[in-house]
Amino acid sequence: MSAPPAYTAEPPGDLAARRDRVLSASYRLFYSDPVHLVRGEGVWLYDADNRRYLDAYNNVPSVGHGNPRVVEAMTQQARRLNAHTRYLSDELVAYAERLLSFFDPSLDRVILTCTGSEANDLAYRMARVFTGGTGAIVTANAYHGVTGEIAAISPSLSLDIASSARAVPAPDPRLGDEAGAQFARDVRAAAEDLIASGHRPAMLLLDTVLSSDGIRPDPIGMFTPAVEAIRELGGLYVADEVQAGFGRLGAGMWGFDRHGLVPDLVTLGKPMGNGYPLAGIVTRAEIASIFGRRDRYFNTFGGTSVAAAVGSAVLDEIVENGLIASADAVGRQLRTRLRDLAARHPMVGEVRGAGLFVGVDIVDGNGALDRQRAAAVVDGLRESGVLISAAGPEGATLKIRPPLVFGTEHAELLLDHLGPVLTALEHGCDADSGHR
Repeated sequence: MSAPPAYTAEPPGDLAARRDRVLSASYRLFYSDPVHLVRGEGVWLYDADNRRYLDAYNNVPSVGHGNPRVVEAMTQQARRLNAHTRYLSDELVAYAERLLSFFDPSLDRVILTCTGSEANDLAYRMARVFTGGTGAIVTANAYHGVTGEIAAISPSLSLDIASSARAVPAPDPRLGDEAGAQFARDVRAAAEDLIASGHRPAMLLLDTVLSSDGIRPDPIGMFTPAVEAIRELGGLYVADEVQAGFGRLGAGMWGFDRHGLVPDLVTLGKPMGNGYPLAGIVTRAEIASIFGRRDRYFNTFGGTSVAAAVGSAVLDEIVENGLIASADAVGRQLRTRLRDLAARHPMVGEVRGAGLFVGVDIVDGNGALDRQRAAAVVDGLRESGVLISAAGPEGATLKIRPPLVFGTEHAELLLDHLGPVLTALEHGCDADSGHR
């Protein structure tokens, strides 16, 4: 066999073009003018020209880019040992005990994975085994992951969802106290339709901040009637905390806490390892035991000693630095100031959020959601040195979801940049008769 050809690095040039030549077309880049990042620190990201950007979007590094405690825990444990869960591990057991201390005592078992997609996929398997059902109910624009089965019940990825799934409208905050009752009626109707088609419901899977549905954390208690309904019909309530969890919403550690609920299964991911691939499930011993007797689950990299050390360091940072209370205080300030901006800028519609998870609707002259204007705001902020994104069924809701170390001074800086971007776009729209 002939030797493989020697690799010769291409000379510096158009990195985007080189990327296109070697990566799948399924990859996407943020912003019309992509950012070439080379390092990060706290809430800051730096590009190849050493320009600094305020990161108001990335919740994966929840306790800050390059967090020293997390990096130290990772490197020290990697030097010492990195073994999987089929060996006894002080680090793994200590981490599981610590993690469970943040949950209701009835939720007393942990299974660790690498990604939130894997966690949601496994939760679906567990729900099917425990209930004997096969059906899943999700919200109309839900995103729960990229594995085959979970992508097939994530309407934001495809309108053609699995025959064993039903998508229902997310609770509408404009309905106030009626939002929960209407949502429960929709869930019951979906469950009855599943039963009629031969799919007894196994789970109601809800992202607790309804991020892909446009960021809808309120009204408080809106999930409760639907959770009662699914349990009456033999299904389980699965709380997807992959985006909302670990103090993000500023009211306890988890999104379901705000609604006074105790789920049957909780799925975790993204901020759990501050960028290290760490995710998992928390559930009741009864569910874990029945699943364990029927099915096997092992993940080579899920729950290694390094993952456990990193997870513990993230918890230390959240607790010792009061990041949940900070998310609440900074988020309140940010939403108040955003509503002040809305009063002065007709492009800004409703402002919604909890803690450091905020959605801002961008609208046209008739008050309808406007994807193009939202994209223009996102690009305008990028040019100004602030990174955010957009979400929702129309792609017209600004998604502000910074690391938890985002402080009041960072919120003010974001607002200082957002105002001029809105003004410039509104003047441009006026000059173009509202069609820019």
